[in-house]
Parts: sequence; C-alpha cells; structure tokens
Amino acid sequence: MPSAQPTLSVTPLPDAPFGAVITLPADEQDPAFLSEANFKKLYDAVHEHLVVVIPGQKDIAPQSQYLLTKRFDPTCEGAYGHSKEFRHEKSVLRRDGHSTPAQPQVQILGQGRHDGHAGVADLELRHPTHMSFHHAPLSDEDMAKGYTRFYRWHIDSALYELAPPVATTLLGIECPGAATSSQTIRYEDTGEELSTAQAATAFASGAAGFERLSPEEKEFALNTTVVYAPHPYIFISPAKATSDGLTMVSEGKELPLDELPEWEDSKVKRLPLVWTNPVTGKHHLQAHGCCVWKLETPEGTYELEKARETLHKLMRPNIGPSSIYCHNWEEGDLVIFYNRGVWHSVTGQFGPDGSRLMHQCNIASGRDPVCVK
Repeated sequence: MPSAQPTLSVTPLPDAPFGAVITLPADEQDPAFLSEANFKKLYDAVHEHLVVVIPGQKDIAPQSQYLLTKRFDPTCEGAYGHSKEFRHEKSVLRRDGHSTPAQPQVQILGQGRHDGHAGVADLELRHPTHMSFHHAPLSDEDMAKGYTRFYRWHIDSALYELAPPVATTLLGIECPGAATSSQTIRYEDTGEELSTAQAATAFASGAAGFERLSPEEKEFALNTTVVYAPHPYIFISPAKATSDGLTMVSEGKELPLDELPEWEDSKVKRLPLVWTNPVTGKHHLQAHGCCVWKLETPEGTYELEKARETLHKLMRPNIGPSSIYCHNWEEGDLVIFYNRGVWHSVTGQFGPDGSRLMHQCNIASGRDPVCVK
C-alpha cells in the first residue's frame, strides 16, 4: 500500500481561551506552498481557532508571506490593509512600519535600528506605545515597575474605501523572548493585572464577545451598522484614547472634516457590528472602537460620543485577563489570525536599547464582511 499523505496537524493552545499551534508536514515547510488539502486544514483552523501559531518560520521570505496571506482571500485587491492611511503625515499609523522594497504589502515592524534589513539601508523602527496615544498615560514610576497597557484594540483595516482583510500574518524575526523580559498590564477600571512577555500581542475573540452580550444587546448588535470616519486614522490623530485602548476620549479634538484629505461619502465604510464566520457560522462582535464615527441603530443614529460610549460598553467585558490570549513572541513564530473574527492590540514598551524585528502582512479584501442573521 502507498504511504499516507503527510498532513498538517492542529493542536489547541493549552491554558488559552482560543488559539492553536500548527505543525507542518515535513515536506511542506513553506506554508505558502501547502497542498490544497493541507491549506484547507490551515484555512479552517484559522477560522475555527482564530489565532494559529506556526513555529520555526524565521527565514520565510516576504514574497512567501505575501502569497500565504493572499491565499486566504481570492478577492484580495493587492493593496495592503491600511493603504495610504499608513503613510499620511497626520495619520496615527505613520510611524508604525516600513514597506519591504521587494514586497510592499509586507510591512517591517519593531524597535531600534536594523539598517540593511530587507534591502532598506537606513531603517529605524519605533514600537507604538500607549504613552503617545492614551489620554492619561501611566507614570514614569509605574512603567519603571514594569506596568504597561493595551495600546489600541483594533481590526486591521483602512476603514475607508478598502474592505477589511480576511487574515493577517505576523512573523517574529528578532524578539526579546518570554524568558528574558516581562511586563504587567494593569486594568485601570478594576485594578486587575495580567503578566505577559514584553510587547506581547493581545487577542480578543469577537465570537466570545458576542456570546457575552445579553439577549437585548445581541438583538441591538445584530441590527446595528458601524459608520467609520472618513480617513479615520487622520480624523482621530489629535484625540487621545481611553486607558484600555478600546476607544477615544470625546473632547472635540478630532480633525474637522473640512481639514481631512479629500473624501467621498461613497467611500465611507458602513459595516455591520456583527460579522458572520463563513466556516463556523458563529456571530462575531467586530468593531474598531477608536475609529467609529456613528452608529446606525434600531433606535436611530448615535453620533460620535454616544457611539463610542455604546461600543465601549459592549466590548469592555471581552478583554478581561481570563478572556484574552496574549502571544508571547519567540523568534520564528509565524502567527496567522482571522482578522474578521478577533480584535488585537500591541502591548508594552522598550527601553532605549530595546530591539525587535517583525514582518506583517494583511491585504485589503475585495468584499466587505456580512452578518447572516
């Protein structure tokens, strides 16, 4: 009898609310070129477990990472997930990454100088931290004690003109490692604490977020549309975020609409508050609370401040210490997450000599997510 075809295996993460580890077949070590059968297993695993980790991928080329990411969505348009919003001089994203010359959809992220990496002669990276984004940052004394915060809970997407990517791939090339450094996330409203490795990436399940809602809240969410601001990352640039990174503090500091780059109402994103997972059929509470402009609800339109307050109320119960998965990076980890099923956040900060190097890829979809009621 012929030998069995080597298959990809999926192992749920131990002691985590969701997530899985992927073991690749011995003869298919570049995940971009998995057989159709093995890629189908990977595709289903990403949708079912929401975050999957493939260890030992430190040397995967940017082209392979791009091809793998694109494979999750045949409708991909080729533009990376944040498009021009990433580089505008007033955007809150402007310093968060650098395109790889050979594959512009793959962004270089991290901290410190990495001159010459991926063909970029002069490369200095800055890890985004809550100090420049939150309304009331932690004190220097608290940070010296190892405290930190969630930077910004979000979904990878331009949220203007382009549709949200289906999947994001994140590759850890140089990482501090869980064994060498740790920080403690402090919840200012409850006093709870969560210890993680330095600059862990936090994930919250949108499916769990929906299930946590009351019956009345579920009905409200299923019938509500989130309207995102035109050029949202530029719109919010003068404002500051809440201490949990879920939304912005409403002080009237947003950039006036007539001072934004040229925009069209037809390109403003109006997305359901609940997105349906095409593999599991589950409903996911999915919103970018920092970029919301309005909510179109069964009760009428909620303007900016009420829209923010409403999303915060719905989303806050889903980011408690026992509800989220924090990925403590090891070199070579390739993390793939279902961008239409989770929210995620950067955490932590580095000292002046800190160093980290990562590659990220997400590609705008050709179609918006839907809610199947």
